[in-house]
Order: sequence, then structure tokens, then C-alpha cells
Amino acid sequence: QVHLVESGGALVQAGGSVRLSCAASGLTFSSHTYGMGWFRQAPGKEREFVAADSSSGDFKYYSESVQGRFTVSRDNAKNIVYLQMNSLSPEDTAVYYCAAQWRRPRSTLAKDEDYWGQGTQVTVSA
Repeated sequence: QVHLVESGGALVQAGGSVRLSCAASGLTFSSHTYGMGWFRQAPGKEREFVAADSSSGDFKYYSESVQGRFTVSRDNAKNIVYLQMNSLSPEDTAVYYCAAQWRRPRSTLAKDEDYWGQGTQVTVSA
């Protein structure tokens, strides 16, 4: 049974930073079978891809809207994946979800994720 638990959501001012964490159980990062990703969903909008780390851990990729501001990383020993978010703007306000995908990258579509966390709220005030 795979469980993903996000933490670190916060209320911050524009220009600020937040680091999200996602602790995974039931899968092992060092086995290189699952790659971890981050998605977000703002009110009234569809869930969208934000960033991901490949199953191999060899490369990371980002949506255009966060490229250069967000960084995904992981700690294989702790089975935790992080999302460091800098230079935040109100447009980044959303619920952020951690997800696991078998043999990532296969897709950046939310429907193709295999497991989801419960989400954590990030609110950026102007």
C-alpha cells in the first residue's frame, strides 16, 4: 500500500518562499521504479503539472510557469521528495499535490499518476 503525505503548506507574501515535503511509504525511491511529481489545483481550475523527478533520478523537469523558480529534489534515504518554491506570486496559490508515477516520465497528465497525496494548501498574498 502506497501512501504519500504532503506537508509544508503555508500563507506567504508575494516574493516569498515555501518548501513542501512529501513523505512516501510503500515504495522506495532508491529502487528507481517510481518517479515523484508535484501538481497543483487552484479553485475552479483543473489540476496541472508543476514539477517532477524521473524514476531514475537522472533528470528533473518543470512546467513553464515555474521553471527557474521551483526546484524538485529528493532524499532517497528518507524517502522524501521536496518542492522548493521561490519568488512566489498570487498566481501560485493552489492546493499542491504530491504524486507517484511508475517509470516516470510517461506523462505529465494528472490522469496518468498512480498514487496521490491528500494535498497541502499554499496561499500567496499580494
